[in-house]
Amino acid sequence: MRLRAPSEPPNASPPRIAAIPPLALAGGALALGVGGLYLAGLLLSGGDIDAGTTVRGVDIGGLSRAEAIEKLEQRLGPAGSRDLAVTVGDRKGTVDPREAGITFDFGETVDRAARTHDADPFTVIGGLFRSGDSVEPSVDVDEDKAHAVLGRLAKSLDQKVRDGAVTFTDGEVHEIAPHNGYALDKDAAVDPLRTAFQNGKADAVTTLPTRETKPKVTDREMQRAVREFARPAMSAPVTLVAAGHRFTIDQPVLGEYLTMRPDDGGRLTPRLDAKGLRADPEVDRPLSLLPSTPRNAELRLVGNRVAVAEDGRAGHVITDKALSKAVMPLLRRTGSGRSGEIATSVSEPQVTRDNVERLGLRERMSSFTVNFEPAPYRSHNIGRAVELINGSLVMPNKTWSFNRTVGERTEANGFVDGVMILNDEFHKAPGGGVSAVATTMFNAMFFAGVDPVEYGAHSFYIERYPEGREATVAWGSLDLKFNNDSGNAIYIQAESTDTSVTITFLGTKKYDEIGSITGPRTNVKEPAKKVSTDKQCVPQTPLEGFDVAVQRVFVADGRELKREPFRTHYKPRDEIVCE
Repeated sequence: MRLRAPSEPPNASPPRIAAIPPLALAGGALALGVGGLYLAGLLLSGGDIDAGTTVRGVDIGGLSRAEAIEKLEQRLGPAGSRDLAVTVGDRKGTVDPREAGITFDFGETVDRAARTHDADPFTVIGGLFRSGDSVEPSVDVDEDKAHAVLGRLAKSLDQKVRDGAVTFTDGEVHEIAPHNGYALDKDAAVDPLRTAFQNGKADAVTTLPTRETKPKVTDREMQRAVREFARPAMSAPVTLVAAGHRFTIDQPVLGEYLTMRPDDGGRLTPRLDAKGLRADPEVDRPLSLLPSTPRNAELRLVGNRVAVAEDGRAGHVITDKALSKAVMPLLRRTGSGRSGEIATSVSEPQVTRDNVERLGLRERMSSFTVNFEPAPYRSHNIGRAVELINGSLVMPNKTWSFNRTVGERTEANGFVDGVMILNDEFHKAPGGGVSAVATTMFNAMFFAGVDPVEYGAHSFYIERYPEGREATVAWGSLDLKFNNDSGNAIYIQAESTDTSVTITFLGTKKYDEIGSITGPRTNVKEPAKKVSTDKQCVPQTPLEGFDVAVQRVFVADGRELKREPFRTHYKPRDEIVCE
């Protein structure tokens, strides 16, 4: 059986292709457009960096990384060596960024500005419709170098705080204005330097952070001190009266020793250098006219009895404290109120007309004179020792000392070089010749009958002195002392000429008479002869050495009471020949 294809129905339509939806067509077109834009963006960019990208005004758009770095180094590199102007407080300075370790990092700068080739389509396509950004350059800072430079900068620009001050010069007042102190904060200053370098403005001045210190003495306090004290202090001289003596101190002298110093609260207070003022010639000259030490009454003998030749005089001592106490109140005054009196410490003399009799100063107890060959050094030194001894008063049961009374024989004490015995030979030394005064004092003591405490004879005999009744002294090793055991005071008179020295004891005799008996020389030894080439050599004549004993004989009511031996050993005086 054959099968036949079915017949087509009548009026059948031709076959149709299926239609594409409109949304699908739009999506395809968009995809083609985006792809085209992406491709165009990649082609048009031509490099790593968006077109129009700038770094501090330098266009690096469209350049490769290497090209951009090279361009920045050429255009911005020189600016990296330009000094940075800075201020610390009100002081100006500069910082060399190279020394401070501050540099541009152009590689980092370009990396920040660049976009990569793997960027997403949106970034690439967006680049077709916008220009590049302005990028700040990256900056590297070597912290150690920066701190070192800032440390040096601080030494030159740090400003110490200055207190307000008032000074005096040539009698005029001078004001010193206060100002704040500034200390560079080195840690906090690094970032401002980095920012200033990064900004790169040629005329910019960077204020660096500081630690500020306020003055303790303010301008207001300074003005108060000037108004209340300084101007009145320099307004006129001051007049002082001391023990009846009047003198004036002018403003320049006052100002030289006057200062104003702040107390703990910042208040300026005046201070006077009274010691310096006391030593100034304008003050010392009139005050030196005042007797600083008391002077005992001068006694004389009328027959054998004591009389007062001139009464004693008090001593007036002006201390630094007393001078300051007198001057300071006057400095606050003006006009006629600038005068006052200085309080003095009064020292009364031991011997006056009124107490001579009570002290028992009635008669001459003893007197002795030593004659010597004239020599300028000898007359000078003997005269100086006599000046220091004359008028000494030794109270009952008190000890008198030659060294304490005369002092060390030095130039400062008024003595000059002279010949004396050192190590059994004549030598030149300060105070030579004073042994004549010691010998005279020893004999005055001997014949007054008072008790010797310390004494010593010369190492060899000197012909102008009595054998066994002579003495010498040496500062620090040998003194001449006696104790006043007479029962009354003893007044010592001392006087000298160019060829003699005399010492007299005035008081009340304890004995009617004091005698002296000198024994024979014993243990005699002959001198030797020596030759010296020493430039300081002093020729010396020979004399034998010997021992001698002297008896002090005490007589009262016509009879001998006792004897006291004084034994002396003398070495030979060798002959010295100087060559």
